[in-house]
Amino acid sequence: MSNTSLKTTAEWHEINWRKLERSVYKLQKRIYQASNRGDVKTVRRLQKTLMKSWSAKCISVRRVTQDNQGKKTAGVDGIKSLTPKQRLTLVAKLKLHSKSAPTRRVWIEKPGKDEKRPLGIPTIYDRALQALIKLGLEPEWEARFEPNSYGFRPGRSCHDAVQAIFDAIKHKAKYVLDADIAKCFDRIDHEALLNKLNTFPTIRRQIRSWLKAGVMDGKQLFPTSEGTPQGGVISPLLANIALHGMENRIKQFAETLPGRSGFGKDGHKSALSLIRYADDFVILHEDVTVVQRCRLIISEWLKGMGLELKPSKTRLAHTLNQHEQETPGFNFLGFLVRQHPVGKYQSGKNTYGKLLGFKTIITPSKDKQKVHYDRIARVIESHRMVPQSALIKHLNPIIRGWAKYYAKVVSSKAYSNMDNLTYQKLKAWAKRRHPLKNGKWVSNKYWQTRGDDNWVFATRQKGKNPIWLLDHADTPIVRHVKVKGKSSPYDGNLVYWSSRMGVNPEMPSRVSKLLKKQKGKCTHCNMFFRENDVMEVDHKIPKSQGGKDSYDNWQLLHRHCHDTKTANDSSSGKNPVVTVPSLSPPRRLEKVEDKWVMRYA
Repeated sequence: MSNTSLKTTAEWHEINWRKLERSVYKLQKRIYQASNRGDVKTVRRLQKTLMKSWSAKCISVRRVTQDNQGKKTAGVDGIKSLTPKQRLTLVAKLKLHSKSAPTRRVWIEKPGKDEKRPLGIPTIYDRALQALIKLGLEPEWEARFEPNSYGFRPGRSCHDAVQAIFDAIKHKAKYVLDADIAKCFDRIDHEALLNKLNTFPTIRRQIRSWLKAGVMDGKQLFPTSEGTPQGGVISPLLANIALHGMENRIKQFAETLPGRSGFGKDGHKSALSLIRYADDFVILHEDVTVVQRCRLIISEWLKGMGLELKPSKTRLAHTLNQHEQETPGFNFLGFLVRQHPVGKYQSGKNTYGKLLGFKTIITPSKDKQKVHYDRIARVIESHRMVPQSALIKHLNPIIRGWAKYYAKVVSSKAYSNMDNLTYQKLKAWAKRRHPLKNGKWVSNKYWQTRGDDNWVFATRQKGKNPIWLLDHADTPIVRHVKVKGKSSPYDGNLVYWSSRMGVNPEMPSRVSKLLKKQKGKCTHCNMFFRENDVMEVDHKIPKSQGGKDSYDNWQLLHRHCHDTKTANDSSSGKNPVVTVPSLSPPRRLEKVEDKWVMRYA
């Protein structure tokens, strides 16, 4: 019997995952290094080695059948929730073969909008194969991607993009082209994408088959002649590859601009910036004619990928002054970026100590504040008859998630306004429940004193600890530290990346504290937590055996490590689930099967 056959007959839970993770990461790091130095021959050889690796196949299957939040979502074949034996069978079958099943069309609502977004859900087999190819392709392209590309990339977030914008304008007011690509994911030209991918024939044929596989909407099959299906494991990477080169094209144009006295030939080059998050991007420069020229250049560049700018979402404005009919500032990823004229005592200074006369302030956008308040109001309206404690438990995750997302910018005023609006809504909720009682009686029943705050919406139950509603304003405002230049999780600096996870604004405080306490490692496998790993808070001593809810009894594990530990515990209970923040901004915390899950766009 071959060595592979012996491996596939092993029990799933007996696999040495630590050894497999190390083996795959070592290959990925070598691919990244080879791509960094332009050694294409070595990149291709290592990619072929990785994709034939039994270790990589196991990790790919584990990601889509155990770790992924959509693991119970079926494709057109209806298969989901594989058993350990079925996972091993899938590992043995996994092979690049250039044939793909159509994706299953699922429509999901866009947060705060009436329209819906189409997703294409591949079969579990295709998802595992996509995860395998992504293991090989992502390190190559992470070494090549532009430094100001932040969306759908490991270790980078929308907060990094917003901080990059702040850094670009903090010392000078600039014109901005705030642009959006029309139906980017649905219109990418397949041949242009495959040519840019420029990989070896086996992967090219496999990716082409996924792009051309079609989509099943109900019982009807629709062809896919363009675009990448949203919902596939590899789709975000393909979209980033398609849009790669925009920043370099703008930098080429910057080389043709005349230099400024005292700044040398790089004066205008450094002053011109393109910052992109997925299909949203901004172009910044102090000269309006330069920005207008950039718009034409980018429009022409996008035609090569079958794309175009969306006129209704593309505007030219100024960060400080009104430009034509456009108000100062612009919205980007839910943030309002704007500069305000101030006196000399409030003004910042440039690198030479000269007063700027303005201050750059980034706040939550008005639209996102309205969407958030509307959601709070809907929850309160739909929970008229539930106990106060149940209402608080529904509201707290919503408030906590939104407040932490905006905790890296100037949000104090927005937090205060949101708390005042929430108070008014809760006051009406309480009064409606007791129409015959006066206001003082209602206030004493539902609002308590906590510290210096006399108006805390909290329960009052004898013999039980009170449950109180979180205030937005309780969330501390801390400036975000942008990711270093072209740093990547594949560069080998795992200490740096695990420490960045702990300060991520979307990370719950309990998880952040456990990450710091465990020095960024899982206590079960002793491996560093990496981007997109799924972590679970586990009780060292199960609650069924007398374990307590305390930091002394909590530990942070990978989901698959938690599965293994739980199998050895007599307790069958599950613990709260936390997803490591992805490249897109979080929208909400939802309760799924008695677990709180952070949902992303």
